[in-house]
Amino acid sequence: MYTVYADLDGNIYDDPDLLALGRTADQLTDIMEDELIPLPEGATLVSLPGTSVIGVDKTSNETRRLPDTYHAVGALLPQGFTRLLLPGYVKQKDVEPFPLFGYTAVVWKDNQFYVAAKCSDEPQKWNPLNFPENEVERTVAEMRASYPNNRLYEHLSHCALVYGCLTSQNTFFRRWEGALPVSSTCNAGCVGCISEQPDDSVFPSPQTRMTFAPTVDEMVEVMVNHLQNEDSIISFGQGCEGEPSTRGREIAEAIRRTRAITAKGFININTNAGLTEQIKRIVDAGLDLIRVSTISAIPDHYNAYYRPRKYGVDDVAASLRYASDHGVYTSINYLIFPGVTDREEEIEAMVAFIRKTGVRLIQLRNLNIDPEYYLAHIPPTKSEILGMNTMMEIFKEECPDVVLGSFTHVPPGMRKRV
Repeated sequence: MYTVYADLDGNIYDDPDLLALGRTADQLTDIMEDELIPLPEGATLVSLPGTSVIGVDKTSNETRRLPDTYHAVGALLPQGFTRLLLPGYVKQKDVEPFPLFGYTAVVWKDNQFYVAAKCSDEPQKWNPLNFPENEVERTVAEMRASYPNNRLYEHLSHCALVYGCLTSQNTFFRRWEGALPVSSTCNAGCVGCISEQPDDSVFPSPQTRMTFAPTVDEMVEVMVNHLQNEDSIISFGQGCEGEPSTRGREIAEAIRRTRAITAKGFININTNAGLTEQIKRIVDAGLDLIRVSTISAIPDHYNAYYRPRKYGVDDVAASLRYASDHGVYTSINYLIFPGVTDREEEIEAMVAFIRKTGVRLIQLRNLNIDPEYYLAHIPPTKSEILGMNTMMEIFKEECPDVVLGSFTHVPPGMRKRV
């Protein structure tokens, strides 16, 4: 498996004399055969300016660094694929942090690109080929014409056409999991927030947060319109908004009014679950599914990344436990990072958290952030790094009734809470 690198013009090469290395946290590491899969359909290769390419000389078996006229290459994976290693590089001095993407080790092997990753869910519904640009434009135009006074469709049209957000596109296609953003405010200040960064941030947010508060009427109109089929899902909590449960009263009312009209489909919320009383209100209104975002069950690590305002891991756990006890299908949106998530103390804490809260599904999501920036903001490791594959095996062994995946799922035979 050979090192892949780029020149200053973005041309990509491989070096048949230089064996590839990956990274776990800040440590360079060998790449094992069982950590590689062919470059998935929909993946993107990107050059990483300001990095020095590091590999192992095939003849001398010593680490070698290419001239700084070349830089490392990483892969951005499509949804449904879990990153196992970071690209093998060393940053040069005074380099600006990378944009908010998840960078994966890529190599050249058997005359094709391979990545250090694992398919962790069925990605077919989220394959960009299911979202042809001309069809997206057509459905957006039709929906906007049908609902000219609903600001949510106006907002989501930007997400669908400019950001290429597949969940918002589903809202216009009226299929699968559709987006329903509702909040412009948040009770956390995540280091890697994709919709709002401080004015002095070292990197811009890739999305713009919504600037209005949809009415309950607007929410209900979108919900009823989307819940046309038994397997449809409408989801509060999107990347273009803050924390949806800050509008818990309005969400609860929208759920009650929607369920008075239709019993079809499932209602989901993506949330940090820090506002437990609001989550209880939403659950009691008839929520079906909840996906709680987390990066760690260790308070110091969680707080360093989420920078929560007046809540903590215990509040998150209480929200999940209440939802689980009241028949809601519970999952976590687990933001994972090689060399951090697979630390021994992180795995032990997460296993205990899952058992305590009744989580049914772990959605593994690659953390989109510059590696050096992230590592500088969280506590240092206190134990051995076990590897991402080992971490997943431990979850399967210690939590055998919990599903590992990447997406929100409706389990077979689940009944709606109507």
